Amino acid sequence: MKKLSVIIAVIVCSLAFSIGTKAQAPADYFVGKWKTLTVGLPSGDATSIITFERKDGKLNGYMVDDKGKKFVFSKIDEKPTSTTSYFTTSGYDVYIFLEKKDDNNVTGSTMDMFDMTGTRIIETETK
Repeated sequence: MKKLSVIIAVIVCSLAFSIGTKAQAPADYFVGKWKTLTVGLPSGDATSIITFERKDGKLNGYMVDDKGKKFVFSKIDEKPTSTTSYFTTSGYDVYIFLEKKDDNNVTGSTMDMFDMTGTRIIETETK
């Protein structure tokens, strides 16, 4: 009976550990650089680089458009498989919704009107 109790305790601890590990993994999915394409904008399709960083446990970030202009996100709503990032441009409040597609790709939209796709930029170390 004592062996059965020990086995059950080990199984419960293992399950708790594996659930906790899986719950933490998506938290940093978006951290890093993403090359995005927004299609259907009035001025044409646009590429940009979105960078997400985690500071003090909070997700921060910014976007640099294809002309080199930087837009700092004023607020980021973060969920395990998606983010909504807010910024201001030309006097308008704009938001970008990005959702995990697979390990290195996202899909989403700008203002729920213009489709976006993105690919993680994997930086290699140079020696």
